Amino acid sequence: MDKLLFIYNPHAGKGRVRLRLAELLNAFTRVGQVVTAYPTQGPGDAVQAARQLAPHYDRLVVCGGDGTLHEVVNGLMALPMEHRPVVGYIPAGTTNDFAQNLSLPRKMDAKAALAATGAARRVDVGRLEEDYFVYVAAFGAFTSVAYDTPQQFKNVLGHLAYVLRGITELANIKGYHLKLTHDGGELEGEFLYGMVSNTVSVGGLIGLPAEEVALDDGELEVLLIPMPKTMADLNAMIRGLATQTYSKETGIIGFHTARLTMECDEPLPFTLDGENGGQHTLSHITACHQAIPIVFGS
Repeated sequence: MDKLLFIYNPHAGKGRVRLRLAELLNAFTRVGQVVTAYPTQGPGDAVQAARQLAPHYDRLVVCGGDGTLHEVVNGLMALPMEHRPVVGYIPAGTTNDFAQNLSLPRKMDAKAALAATGAARRVDVGRLEEDYFVYVAAFGAFTSVAYDTPQQFKNVLGHLAYVLRGITELANIKGYHLKLTHDGGELEGEFLYGMVSNTVSVGGLIGLPAEEVALDDGELEVLLIPMPKTMADLNAMIRGLATQTYSKETGIIGFHTARLTMECDEPLPFTLDGENGGQHTLSHITACHQAIPIVFGS
C-alpha cells in the first residue's frame, strides 16, 4: 500500500469538505492508500505541512481552494525535486481557477479516486522573487479583492462576493508606470492591470485561449491592460476581454516569456494565486520548468 498525505482546508468554499470528509477518506482507502489527514489550522499552515511532511509520503492530495493549493506548492518548492510527491487536487473553493486546466471528473468520489491514483504531468510553477505561484501573479487594479474579501462573505455569496468587493474598489483605480523586460524585448507604458499566468482561467472572469496555454513549456503568459485614455479605449478593452481578443485593435497586450523584469515608479501590489503577494518596485518573475507533478483527468 502507498502512503497518502491529505491536506485539506476545512473552511474553503462553504465548508463542504468537512461534510464529506468520511466519503473522501473512504474513497482514498478503497483504492489502496494508507491515509494521513491534515486539516489546515490557519493561513500559511499548509506551507509548513507540505514542506515538513510531504517527503515521507508517496502522494499528496490537496482539498480546498486555489489558495490552499498555492500554499502547498510553496511548501513543496522548498524541497529538492526528488522529494516532491505527486500532487492530486480536489477543488473546493469559491473560484477554483487552476482546476479548469485539469479535466477533473464532476463527482466528488471520482475526483478523490483520480487524485489518489491518477497519472501526473509535470507543470511549470511561476516564481516572484522568493515566492511561488501555481497559476497567476497579478498586479495593479483589483489585486487586493481576492485576499481582502472575508471568508464568511465568500462562503455565503460565492463568486458574487468578489464582484461586489471589486465594485467598492472602482473609486481607487489608478495606473502604474512600468518598464518591462522580457524574452522578446522591452516595453514601457502606463498600465491599469496585468497578469503573468499559466492557466486558461483567472478569477473566473479573464480567460486565455486554450491553444495559447501550455502548462509545461517553460513559458508564462503575460497579459497587460494599458490605462485607457478615452471611453472608446475602455470599451475596446472590455470587448477584448470578453472575446479573448488581445491585439492592437483592443489595446490589450499579450505575449509569452520565461522571464520578466518589471520596474515601477512606486510600490506595485501583487496577488499570487489570489493571495497577498506584497508590493514591489523591482520585480523578477521566472518560470520554473516542470517543477511539480500534478494529476490530470482524461
